[in-house]
Amino acid sequence: MLLTPQYLFRDVTHITPDFLRRRGIRALVLDVDNTLTLHDDQAVPPKVRAWLAQMQKEGVLLMIASNNDRQRVEPFASALGLGYVAKAHKPLSKGLRQARSRWGISRKEMAIVGDQLFTDRLAGALYGIPALVTRPLGPETKWYIRLKRVLEKPFFGLYFARGGKEL
Repeated sequence: MLLTPQYLFRDVTHITPDFLRRRGIRALVLDVDNTLTLHDDQAVPPKVRAWLAQMQKEGVLLMIASNNDRQRVEPFASALGLGYVAKAHKPLSKGLRQARSRWGISRKEMAIVGDQLFTDRLAGALYGIPALVTRPLGPETKWYIRLKRVLEKPFFGLYFARGGKEL
C-alpha cells in the first residue's frame, strides 16, 4: 500500500549504514521537523548529529528536503553542512527529483527518511523509492499534524498486522 510503512524505525539513529548497504541505498533525502529535530527548532540533538557524522563517514550522501520555507530550512541545513530543497511539496516528487539530479544517481540508490506517512512515505511511494519512516522525535505542535497522526493510525496497524516490526 502507498501509505503503509515499508520500514519503521524508532528514530533516525536506528538506521544503520549496514541496513542501507544491504539494500543498495547510498543516498538519503531527510525530512527536518520531528525527524532530525523538534518542530520549529534549529537545535539538533547530539545523537542525531553523531548519526549524521557516521553516515557521512560511511559515504552516505545526505540532503534535506522539507516542505518548510527557505527561512526555516537554509540555516538548519547550513549548520549541518548539508544541501537542501525547501518547499519540496511532499508528497509530490519535486524535492526528490532535485536531490537525485544533484547527486547524479539512480532512484534505486536512494531513499527518503521522514516521520509522516501522508508526506514522506507517500512521496517515496509515488517516486518509486524506499521510505524509511521514523517515529516522531516529540509531540506535535500543529493541529493539522495532530489530525494526520490520528489518520495514520490504521496504516501503522496494517504494518504491524502484516508482521512489521519497529527497527
